[in-house]
Amino acid sequence: METEIISDMPLDVSFWGLVMQADIIVKIVMLILLIASIWSWSIIFEKIRKFYSLKKQAQIFESAFWSGESLEDLYKEQESNPQHPLATVFVAGMYEWTRANKNNILPNKNIQAGLQERIHQVMNVAVTRELENIEKNIGFLATVGSTAPFIGLFGTVWGIMNSFQSIAVSKDTSLAVVAPGIAEALLATALGLVAAIPAVIAYNKLSNNLNTYALRLQNFASEFEALLSRHLSEQESDE
Repeated sequence: METEIISDMPLDVSFWGLVMQADIIVKIVMLILLIASIWSWSIIFEKIRKFYSLKKQAQIFESAFWSGESLEDLYKEQESNPQHPLATVFVAGMYEWTRANKNNILPNKNIQAGLQERIHQVMNVAVTRELENIEKNIGFLATVGSTAPFIGLFGTVWGIMNSFQSIAVSKDTSLAVVAPGIAEALLATALGLVAAIPAVIAYNKLSNNLNTYALRLQNFASEFEALLSRHLSEQESDE
């Protein structure tokens, strides 16, 4: 009699119906995947906006840098509050340069080599620090991309186990008995893929953007360092 009641119960196979009917463990799995997906999308949108802004700011700054404007004037504009990595690297190098100028040590040949090395070091530190800030949270996308399918698979296995337990308890293999657990299992799998696929695609794209910007930042640091080195050589020849 009990089996007949179960068989006659209408099945709610809508998304919310499957979620509400799911086992507590499967619900936890779904919640974890939902949170991971929302967090991933927030990172994706934030990084897309950031890379667009960085590219635009870099173009403006490089135009000003190579326009022939005095480096001292450009330094005064950026010194107090550099708004982007290129400006930060520029300010770091110019700080060492201007401090040497103030102390009148540039004409000293014995100190020039040390100054060049110091400028190289501070700019490398600035580049590394800025890239670490840009890279922040991108690794989370790789974590979601690699783990979400397995988390979903755990929910799948749990749902199938519930189906077999329902069969054992009711001794009935009708669709009404098996379907809820199978549906839970498929939904958990689907949510795992929904969380993982965008995360993997976005991680690859953002990593490529990061590598491109890192190369641009490092090239600027090298060019600026070469420019300062040329100024030192010119001052040495004047002496």
